[in-house]
Order: sequence, then structure tokens, then C-alpha cells
Amino acid sequence: MTINCSVQDHYEISSRFRRSIEERIARLEEDADKDEAQIPCLDNPDHIRRQTRLVAVERAEALRMRLFLNRSRIRDVGEN
Repeated sequence: MTINCSVQDHYEISSRFRRSIEERIARLEEDADKDEAQIPCLDNPDHIRRQTRLVAVERAEALRMRLFLNRSRIRDVGEN
């Protein structure tokens, strides 16, 4: 899946939505750290592969959300 977005694309979001995204990023990164710490405890190569993939997906989603936040700004309260 490719995402086409211009560097100039900007989004206006509410401060509440931004906070929600930031909290989700923190949870994803925390989960990735915990899941990665479990890998040395696994014996089965398939389990290791799946766990490694899970960590990669969690980190990729956190990065995608960070990039979105970098392209967004908080909507002024007075704007409709």
C-alpha cells in the first residue's frame, strides 16, 4: 500500500484528537517494547517470526501517526 501525500499537505485537528493520537502512539511504543522483550523467551522460530513482525507493525503504526501529527496543526477554537 502506498500513500500519496504532498509535503505541503496539512491537516487541522482538535487538541483533543491530537492528545488521543499522542496517547495511542505512546501505547503502541510501550507495547512494542514489551513485545520485543518477550522475543528472547520464545523457542519456536515461527513464534519468534510472528512476534518480530508484531513489533515491526506496532513501530510502523506509531511512526505513521507521528508523521501525521507532524503535518497537522491544532485548529483555532474560533474557526468553524
